Amino acid sequence: MTSYRSRLNKVIPGGAHTYSRGHDQFSDNSPEILLRGKGAYVYDHKDEEFLDFGMSLRAVNLGYANQEVNEAAIKQIEFGNNLTRASIVELEAAELIVNLIDSVDMVKFTKNGSTAVSAAVKLSRAYTGRELIARCSDHPFFSYDDWFISSTPIKKGIPNNIVNQTKVFPYNDIKALEELFERHPNQFSCVVMEASTSEHPKESETVPGETYLHDVQRLCRKYGVVFVLDEMITGFRWDIAGAQKYYNISPDLCTFGKAMANGFSVAAIAGKKEIMELGSIETKGKERVFLLSTTHGAEMCGLGAFIKTVEIIKRDNIINHFWTYGEKLKNELTNLAIEKGLGDYFKMTGIACSPSFLTLDEKNTPSLCFRTLFQQEMIKSNVLMPWIALSSAHGDLELEKTKFAFKKMLDVYALAIEEGADKFLRGESIKPVFRQFN
Repeated sequence: MTSYRSRLNKVIPGGAHTYSRGHDQFSDNSPEILLRGKGAYVYDHKDEEFLDFGMSLRAVNLGYANQEVNEAAIKQIEFGNNLTRASIVELEAAELIVNLIDSVDMVKFTKNGSTAVSAAVKLSRAYTGRELIARCSDHPFFSYDDWFISSTPIKKGIPNNIVNQTKVFPYNDIKALEELFERHPNQFSCVVMEASTSEHPKESETVPGETYLHDVQRLCRKYGVVFVLDEMITGFRWDIAGAQKYYNISPDLCTFGKAMANGFSVAAIAGKKEIMELGSIETKGKERVFLLSTTHGAEMCGLGAFIKTVEIIKRDNIINHFWTYGEKLKNELTNLAIEKGLGDYFKMTGIACSPSFLTLDEKNTPSLCFRTLFQQEMIKSNVLMPWIALSSAHGDLELEKTKFAFKKMLDVYALAIEEGADKFLRGESIKPVFRQFN
């Protein structure tokens, strides 16, 4: 019988519609294909159950198939789902996000994060009249478009002039960003970055009580550069109004997606009126920016899901759950690793509302081989943990199941530290997404 992996790769380049879902990102014993999800669990083609911490690449924050969210989406489907002119739910969703986030005067919806961030880049170039882009090198992904991919090792198919338009800078190093501006005076249109991923911004070098993000904000204003904050991951997890609210900053443009509609396809570019209105049709005689024009950008089911998701996050204090549960998970797994004598080799890291982990080899070096081994052994206990994305469906029972799987995994991990991971690994090791060759 032909495997699902073979069938998928035969008809879909990469075997999935996101490279992060490809077979090279999972241990060999991971489920090849999934049938459905409910709450904190996913089910394969045989309906075998797996406790899931992938949560659809962090897009699901209330648990799979949340009944209230589904009903809100179905209501809009029954209203027609996509109409000839702007819909009532389109207006309501836009007004909701404008009222929710202080930095936002206008918003435009689309279907994925890549499109939203690339739209922010286009607006920045139009607003400043400049071409160069500064993007944070420590943040893993912003867009599938050429301006971003050209700054990774995968440059095939991208013209050289595009490659030279994106420059990178490290996170939490304000001097490096200013030096970049100084090397290319009056050429940068925007800074594109996340507020945080695995670490908080460090304290400001100039203003007590503020952070690196405030320094970036000041630097952008000083040099006339648009400050674009990508909140695909931080949005609706760090705070109901995003990491910008949590860290008290005000970007010029911001982008959202993933968890804003509990798995439904909704993303947004939002921000200050003077920049966003460049894509408007209201001002007579003003040169236009062709911003976003997508048939399905304001699909009603997704926007209905977005409105209901925000309602539930507020009502059930979901953000607090992310912070408290994440802290507990980090502490529990850290203590188990230390008890096993593996505290130097497996480390729980990251911010409490979005934990992460490091798998280190016998030389204390980060290792994809050991990451694969970790994933492989967790799967044996039916826990799928390629990364950690929390949902409100993760509760005490799920924590206990995770600890049980983790303890069994540590037994093998300890042997692998002594004898080498290759001896215990089934199949190939996980590979970096951004690599030049397969």
